[in-house]
Amino acid sequence: MNNSSPVLFFAAFSLFSFGLSAQTKQADSSGQAGAKHLFIDVHHLTPGKIKYKDVEAAHAKDLAVEYKYGVEFIKFWVDEDRGLVYCLSSSSDTASIRKTHAEAHGLLPDGIYLVTDGQEAALKGQKNLYLDIHELGAGNVKAKDVAAAHAKDLAVEGKYGVNFINYWVDEKNGVVMCLSEASDSTSIVRTHQEAHGLLPVEVLRVKQGQ
Repeated sequence: MNNSSPVLFFAAFSLFSFGLSAQTKQADSSGQAGAKHLFIDVHHLTPGKIKYKDVEAAHAKDLAVEYKYGVEFIKFWVDEDRGLVYCLSSSSDTASIRKTHAEAHGLLPDGIYLVTDGQEAALKGQKNLYLDIHELGAGNVKAKDVAAAHAKDLAVEGKYGVNFINYWVDEKNGVVMCLSEASDSTSIVRTHQEAHGLLPVEVLRVKQGQ
């Protein structure tokens, strides 16, 4: 028997393992296996019946089990008057988000948006918090165009006393969500109107948690 055979086998196996590891890392970095994405899921509950403290309690239950499904819940927003809850999370897929909500409290979202975000600004905490929603049509919006529109908002926001915090874009569904501080919703609409003319379909006054 050739004594060099075990050595050759070990060398070949090491090269194979290295190649497999490199392929796995490449898949992760290219947005395939194991990659994480940002999602916003929306819950439509009974208007006037949902309270912030109840959503906060449900969010705590999400945080207690999220690790089982590889989800990281980041923030949530509640419009008590309209019974709307928006949850921002990081996950590899929508199924993991639904599984987390199902086990945590059983309140499943009506829709989940795959989104990209902008650069977050600091909260000043002196005014009301709003989430305004733009519905531009499936396939009609690109993240780079929203970034350009957001820059225009920032250029004129001071005129109307608005502080834009961040935005999220779902390119597939053509939905844009903007988070801002303002004294009232009219100030937000006026800022958008002057900046680029793209008006929201609704402006929600929300409370934020994380």
